[in-house]
Amino acid sequence: MVKVCHMTSAHDSDDVRIFKKECVSLAKAGYDVYLVAQGESREESGVHVVGLGEYAPESRMKRMTRFARKIYERALELDADIYHFHDPELLSYGLKLKKKGKTVIFDSHEDTLDMLLDKQFIPAPVRPAAAKVYKAHVANICKKLDAVITVTPHIIDKFKCINPNTVMVSNYPALREQREFEKFSKFTLCFTGGIDAQWNHDVIINAIKGFDAEYILCGSGAPEFLEYLKTLPDWDKIDYRGRVPFEQSIEIQNRSHAGMALLKPSRNTGFKTGTIGNTKLFEYMMAGIPVICTDFKLWQEIIDKYHCGICVNPEDSTAVSEAVKYIRDNPERAAEMGRNGRKAVEEEFNWLSQERNLLDLYKTLV
Repeated sequence: MVKVCHMTSAHDSDDVRIFKKECVSLAKAGYDVYLVAQGESREESGVHVVGLGEYAPESRMKRMTRFARKIYERALELDADIYHFHDPELLSYGLKLKKKGKTVIFDSHEDTLDMLLDKQFIPAPVRPAAAKVYKAHVANICKKLDAVITVTPHIIDKFKCINPNTVMVSNYPALREQREFEKFSKFTLCFTGGIDAQWNHDVIINAIKGFDAEYILCGSGAPEFLEYLKTLPDWDKIDYRGRVPFEQSIEIQNRSHAGMALLKPSRNTGFKTGTIGNTKLFEYMMAGIPVICTDFKLWQEIIDKYHCGICVNPEDSTAVSEAVKYIRDNPERAAEMGRNGRKAVEEEFNWLSQERNLLDLYKTLV
């Protein structure tokens, strides 16, 4: 058996992309799969999770230095054939592994090359220079690796200029059986994910002003952003549940009347191009509910093709309000949108298509 070791210093050991999709798929395909990560060790779904027995420190600098080195040292002890790492802070260790004769893959979950331009923790005056140096560092390492994986076309194009063996393994959801739930009695919108500014929750709260509606928020969030949201006049319409178990989030999605995915344009989305590396859109479609989402070019194409939701300017509360009214006032059309979205995920936007890309890459490397 070919021994494979996944490495992450920044993600949990049960991360959906890393563990539940990639590691489990590789194990099912016959690889001997290990995952070195924070937390405790366990055996699950054919994967050997090798936990460090500690969790990543809150300090970003300590995580990127001391903790990342611990991940590398533990992974090196496993003496795997293929190393597959998921965090930019592990790039230098990926190069060390390559120099030791290992096959090495970098899995870039976002636009790693230009990511520093958007990092608020770097002072604005020095950000362009720091980003230029960092981009050169990333490019120098990635061109020496055996492969790069990333999640959406515009990031693929960037990395292909550096390493021709760059492939797309996007974050489409693993297809699950559709379950029937009774809808909430009150008209309900939902969001399941990170509660932060990039998802325009304040715009949504303002948009449902005057509605007999509820907005369920599920997920962890920055305390200062949550405090800001609580100051908004219509916070009483928000049912904030914090982080909830996976099965409970599925039930909330299924019982809601629409899912909200108003992601701000950024470098990571290719600005107005959009990304298919974010799962939010596809999770709601799989749940069989209509989606109200950002008018990214990629997302608009999906909505237009499958008639499964409404695209709007994510900063325009009036446009968001009109979209919500349409879903509320046209329940039969909304139900049809939900069915269309579910069909689209069954036919195209599910993990099986991306699993094939992953396994095909591994075959070429083996």
